[in-house]
Amino acid sequence: MEKSRTYRYIAAFVFLGVGVVLFLALNIGIGSVRITIPDVLRIITGRKTDETAAKILWDIRLPRTAAGMILGGALALSGYLLQTFFHNPIAGPFVLGISSGAKMVVALVMVFLMGRSARVTSMDMILAAFVGAMMSMGFVLLLSYRVQGMSMLVVSGVMIGYICSAVTELVVTFADDADIVNLHNWSLGSFSGMTWDNVKVMAVVVAVTFAAVFMMSKPLGAYQQGEVYAQNMGVNIRLLRIGLVILSSVLSACIVAFAGPISFVGIATPHLVKKLLGTAKPLLMIPACFLGGSVFCLFCDLLARTILAPTELSISTVTAIFGAPVVLWVMAKHKKEKAA
Repeated sequence: MEKSRTYRYIAAFVFLGVGVVLFLALNIGIGSVRITIPDVLRIITGRKTDETAAKILWDIRLPRTAAGMILGGALALSGYLLQTFFHNPIAGPFVLGISSGAKMVVALVMVFLMGRSARVTSMDMILAAFVGAMMSMGFVLLLSYRVQGMSMLVVSGVMIGYICSAVTELVVTFADDADIVNLHNWSLGSFSGMTWDNVKVMAVVVAVTFAAVFMMSKPLGAYQQGEVYAQNMGVNIRLLRIGLVILSSVLSACIVAFAGPISFVGIATPHLVKKLLGTAKPLLMIPACFLGGSVFCLFCDLLARTILAPTELSISTVTAIFGAPVVLWVMAKHKKEKAA
């Protein structure tokens, strides 16, 4: 029995790893200019090749694909942490309004600082998004102690999201025409326009956060069994909950700062990965969620770029199409389990 479980875990990680490699290759090669795998290898190794293809690969597709992989994994991991924290199967940064709070503060920074020709770095954007995420998370935490039930928490999060979105729209009215275009594209969610500087910053932030989350695997496993059990196992519940709030907010902030709010990935991916693995052990779920989020976002970004080319869809439009049915399935399953 134990051996069959081990084989299943290995098969699941191989499946996710192959999925990442496959969609990395497809995202790099497919577009208005098709670049074959041999061409990609020649460009990367510096051998003589078409300059236009090399520029497209290095300046556009590779940074965009790397960002999709990193931020997709971060988004799924953030959703997993929030679901664990609230013991709620449909908690996620988008549904709980955390992404909207981060979006609101980033919009304020973009309009009022960039509008005054102030230089705003990638870290400034992440810090602004983190402040917004923590503000929204604070409201959600307050409401979670007041309201009972999964549906009421979700409704509260949606209301927070609407309030933050309304403030964002109000802010946009004070923006210059050029800023409005940038804000509109960013607010819909997109991996376009990524640079290697962006990728470096997000890679460092996400890598450090991922390492911190992974080191919490053992106390998280105990926390999943209930707070009383975790306390009996010597887990500092207060410290663990603070860590979950901060780390999930950092991940959400990094995503919003670079790609805008992206819907449903943080909710749907942990459930799909859990189904694939057949276990909820954090030691396995944490890396698997990251890989699963990468596959999900790379797949959706590929569709967003190509399905109506040359028109590009927002990434959230595509993620909603595939993520929303998963959320409905989770809610129906949860209701059925409660009835039983």
